[in-house]
Amino acid sequence: MEEQTVQNRAAKLPMLALRGLVVYPNMVLHFDVGRKKSVLALNEAMGSNQLIFLVAQKDIREDEPKDYDLYTVGVVAEVRQILKMPGDSLRVLVEGLYRARLLDILQENPFMTASVEEMPLKAIHTKAQRDTAEALVRTIKDLFEEYAYLTPQMPKDYMLNVMASDDPGYLCEYIAGNLMLKTQDKQSILEESSPIKRLELLVKILENENSVLSIEKDLYDKVKQQVDKNQREYFLREQMKVISSELGEGENLQDEAMEYFSRIEKLHLSKGTEEKLMKEAERLFKMPFNSQEATVIRTYLDTCLDLPWNKVTKDKIDIEKAKKLLDKDHYGLTRVKERILEILAVRKLAPEIKGQIICLVGPPGVGKTSIARSVAAALGRKYARISLGGVRDESDIRGHRKTYIGAMPGRIIDAVIKAGSKNAMILLDEVDKLGHDFRGDPASALLEVLDAEQNKTFRDHYIELEFDISDILFITTANNLGDIPEPLLDRMEIIDLSSYTREEKFHIAKNHLVVKQVKRNGLTAKQVKISDSAIYALIDYYTREAGVRKLERAIAALCRKAAKKIVENNESKIVFTDANITEYLGVHKYRPDSMLKKNEVGVVTGLAWTSVGGEIMMIEVNVVKGNGKIQLTGSLGDVMKESANIAISYIRSKAEKLKIDPDFYKDCDIHIHAPEGAVPKDGPSAGVTMTTALVSALTGVPVRREVAMTGEITLRGRVLPIGGLKEKTMAAYRAGVKTVIVPEENKPDIEEIDETVKKNLNFVFADDADTVLKTALLFATEPDQLLKEPLIHSGVDRNIKPALDTAVITQ
Repeated sequence: MEEQTVQNRAAKLPMLALRGLVVYPNMVLHFDVGRKKSVLALNEAMGSNQLIFLVAQKDIREDEPKDYDLYTVGVVAEVRQILKMPGDSLRVLVEGLYRARLLDILQENPFMTASVEEMPLKAIHTKAQRDTAEALVRTIKDLFEEYAYLTPQMPKDYMLNVMASDDPGYLCEYIAGNLMLKTQDKQSILEESSPIKRLELLVKILENENSVLSIEKDLYDKVKQQVDKNQREYFLREQMKVISSELGEGENLQDEAMEYFSRIEKLHLSKGTEEKLMKEAERLFKMPFNSQEATVIRTYLDTCLDLPWNKVTKDKIDIEKAKKLLDKDHYGLTRVKERILEILAVRKLAPEIKGQIICLVGPPGVGKTSIARSVAAALGRKYARISLGGVRDESDIRGHRKTYIGAMPGRIIDAVIKAGSKNAMILLDEVDKLGHDFRGDPASALLEVLDAEQNKTFRDHYIELEFDISDILFITTANNLGDIPEPLLDRMEIIDLSSYTREEKFHIAKNHLVVKQVKRNGLTAKQVKISDSAIYALIDYYTREAGVRKLERAIAALCRKAAKKIVENNESKIVFTDANITEYLGVHKYRPDSMLKKNEVGVVTGLAWTSVGGEIMMIEVNVVKGNGKIQLTGSLGDVMKESANIAISYIRSKAEKLKIDPDFYKDCDIHIHAPEGAVPKDGPSAGVTMTTALVSALTGVPVRREVAMTGEITLRGRVLPIGGLKEKTMAAYRAGVKTVIVPEENKPDIEEIDETVKKNLNFVFADDADTVLKTALLFATEPDQLLKEPLIHSGVDRNIKPALDTAVITQ
């Protein structure tokens, strides 16, 4: 490149401060001028040689720039044209002539005048400098080409001018002057006098710009792609609507799909759940109007969106209020209510605790379901009930796959939808009545439902989405714990509800059932009265149950009879008493269980547990001459038959001590019978009863009529514990028994027995058959007959005097 020989020129020129604009030599551009000083400076230039000094100001917000607000390097330019614009502004066309340095500001008012000096570029002298400049020019061209690619609106003549020029000075000024660069970057190029450094500076600026533009282009492409996709989907959906309308199919499916889109978005579900539901809604949108699958998808979406994904109720636990509510709804059940209140108190102190599953166990009709409803009311939670009786299909719990015709969600999800709350209280009724067959085991499906570690991500087969049911309070009910699978039972906290006593039934009937049935049958308290004696008669002679359901039906029957009589005969008031109750309900259906009227040989009072509570069960034994035949009657089950054989084997081993002929099993026929032969009976707890009856029959020693017993016996005569002690002792109390023999290992269970029963019964705790026989048998006068030192309990009938002095068993 030839060395420049232009001498530095100094001049006194009017000066114009530019905001956000840098002018280069050989650059032609126009800009607007509005400041008064700038207009006067232009007028001054046009009045002389049309030259003006243009310099950029550092802060574009400054309206009255001083010398320190201006850069020191600018351009001397020639004013080519001035156009007057609307208002007071001017549009100016200028051409840059040469670079100049600001030496001094000579005048600030009324316009700025400056003393400036020309700043020529430095010359390139050596070959190395020329080679470096050439390499930098090529790099700049490549970078500019990339810049032009990233900026599609770049004019083509810019590209042609850049590619055609090899002059470093012109190239830098042309590129910098025509690109949208920062004012600082443009000014730094203008101020640099070395062509090499200018080129290097421009390379850095272009690389940075290309990097930023590349990121911007990626972001733009992503946004445009998303927008294009949404616009495309919207366009296609509108087309489908028009096509459906033209075909006469209407816009029902499309409108429904759009409504589903809106409902899904409002729920603010997790990403995976929302994507799944959106996908189903899109399938619905694309389906033809008469598609059968559209109904399946619509039902699925309705079910999923009806789930209370974000709906919860706030627990309002007031222990005093809960206590009053339980006392109002349920008479008695003191320990059960206390246990419920303890659970509520813990939940109030630690509401974050989850996974507490309560199982209410007791005979039918004692109020298990109503207690669960009262718990929900005390907590202020929504309530739903699931009946599990007879459920044999696992799909009833987990739901059916959508692929099946008529598929539906399982009972758990269905109950949650009905409750309408994510933290509802759900009652699983009759959990001991679950069955299983080739369709699966519903009890095993409940393992996930009742496990706090698993039910956070409960997945119904129909919904196919994870739903958190860990906040739900589950309460289960059962009649018999033995029918609940062990793994399922392990997840529950057992609360026992015992049978009602006669007095409890009386108070429940008088305070609740009578009022309820009188109102239900359209009567008033003035029209019908059921006396206390009539209620007792209903309990004793017309019902036999652990709860009060049959008692309520009997009261309802009396109310219906009264309603009929009032309507037919216009009677003003009907009074029911124990004297006239048979006129309305017929003869007595039951006679209360009672102990024997006298002490008999071979007849023993046993205690049995049934699904409706406890009962007394007489065991009779007859021994006659024969050839060793053993006969068992009374619909005895296999376990009771085995107990009879065990009793005979035990007596044979103790025959000498008991003063019984050792060959009795050869010379006698033994007949063991349990009355009410049509009623099936089974269980091991009749072992001691059979043993006592056999010993009494073989020895001729009568059995005390006021003594009842229960317990399993072994071949060595050891008495084993039994279940259902609470119900059995209740039956003994009702029958008028004074003394009950129970296994020694059941001694802790006495605490669970009703207080009324404990006050009226004496208990003998036996760990072997000897204790049972000493307590139950009434000995003859011979001291060597049977056992020595027989035991008489404090509760025995004092009218029967034993032959020997006896020790008293303490309670």
